[in-house]
Amino acid sequence: MRRTDIGPVATHYPSPVHSYEELTSVERELWDAFPTGRPVDLRTDGADDDPANGDGWGSERTIRAGVVAALLLGGNPGQPGTVPALRLAGARISGTLDLGGAEIGHGMWFEECWFEQAVGFYGAATRTIAIKGSTIPGVDLTMARVEGRVEFRKSVLRGRLSLLNARVAGELVLTDAVLSSPGDWAVFAGGLAVEGGFFCRRTTVDGGMRLLGAHLSGGLHMEGARVRSPDGVALLADHAVVTTLALAQGFTAHGTISLRGAQISDQLTFDGAVVHAPGTAVDCSRMQVGVFVFTPADPPSGPVDLQDAQAVAVHDREGVWPDTVRLQGFTYGSLHEKDAPRANSVAYRMAWVERDPGYAAQPYEQLAGWYRQIGHDDDVRRVLLAKQRRRRRTLGLPARLWGHLLDVTVGYGYRPWLAGLWLAALILLGTTVFSTHSPRATEPGQVPPFNPFVYTLDLLIPIGGLGQRTSWYWSGGATAWLAYALIAAGWILTTAVLAGVTRALNRN
Repeated sequence: MRRTDIGPVATHYPSPVHSYEELTSVERELWDAFPTGRPVDLRTDGADDDPANGDGWGSERTIRAGVVAALLLGGNPGQPGTVPALRLAGARISGTLDLGGAEIGHGMWFEECWFEQAVGFYGAATRTIAIKGSTIPGVDLTMARVEGRVEFRKSVLRGRLSLLNARVAGELVLTDAVLSSPGDWAVFAGGLAVEGGFFCRRTTVDGGMRLLGAHLSGGLHMEGARVRSPDGVALLADHAVVTTLALAQGFTAHGTISLRGAQISDQLTFDGAVVHAPGTAVDCSRMQVGVFVFTPADPPSGPVDLQDAQAVAVHDREGVWPDTVRLQGFTYGSLHEKDAPRANSVAYRMAWVERDPGYAAQPYEQLAGWYRQIGHDDDVRRVLLAKQRRRRRTLGLPARLWGHLLDVTVGYGYRPWLAGLWLAALILLGTTVFSTHSPRATEPGQVPPFNPFVYTLDLLIPIGGLGQRTSWYWSGGATAWLAYALIAAGWILTTAVLAGVTRALNRN
């Protein structure tokens, strides 16, 4: 049964259409097909079917937006037992399809259509919206509630896609789409909530994506996508709550990737990604993530900021980090290097920590804690020694000199065996020199025989004695100065050992 009054059409045109008889033939075909959800396909299977050329399609493929709106708002509900739906392919939609604030109880599917004006669903409550392979000036889904999926697969949006504070119960699909809004956000979706996955695979975005505070329960999947905002932020997802964020498999960004304060419960991956930005390339400060996979195709062109971020596990490989990596406050449960031999692990990790432009103890302590956790005590000492050497460069001249002394004598307490080497070298030197000279006895005939080895050892012991130093002396010359030097060396070596060992014990 056909309706003779399509009411809502009149609100969209200067010359309202009031009756079924005033519809064009293609509009009548759509009107009749709607109650049962039957598809209406106006394509000719020729080269002219490309939606990019839709502005040249004639009346035989043109449907007024008001007719579409009338159907979606209940203009032809059909009989009980049927499921009305709008399924349209190859059509030119003239006028403005504005369904702002509407309650739409039917799904809509557009395929390879051309829209004259932007489509509006501001504050609407609707079901599935699928606009595939079509050309659209823009779509406004601000504060919309969609009980189904939203799909723009293979479509071209020459304007903003607004999803500000929208709610989507199903999936949001932009796979293979092209979105262009230079100088503006191409995807403006702060506060967006998607219960299904958000798929942007192989999508091209010119203008950047804003997902501030978005909740993406099914993750954000951007494998092979290209996002361009060269003077600003390519992807802004600060404080977003996401299960999985896949910026991988050829993902390319011209602009900053900003994930400050984001909560990613499962995995964030940059595997095979390319990121170019004039400033900070990847900002993950204060982020919380399960598994952080950082294996891009090339090092990002700018710094990576991980300050105060938290990760359960980090997976990376050598040669993928930029010159600057801000690591202060970054904590992690485990580190995993791909394609890296175990022998190079600690050297690679220390070089990684050295990429932080400013000295902070925490990155070294965190790294040492990881090696301590897996039982690599030698690596723990290497990392803590590197920390002291880095810290030394920030000190004044006296403190730097004292630091150098601690380093060469006992390795700041982490290499106490150095003291044994110095002691052995000094004993060898003193024994060799003193054995070729004859000292004088302090009390001739009443002192023990002179022993060059014991005499040298006695000079090096600051406290107590072995009886040689008080029984024999040099009247002058190089041997006397050597004796004085050995006494001073003994005090310096003992002081350094005590200071270094105390420092090491306090830190451990």
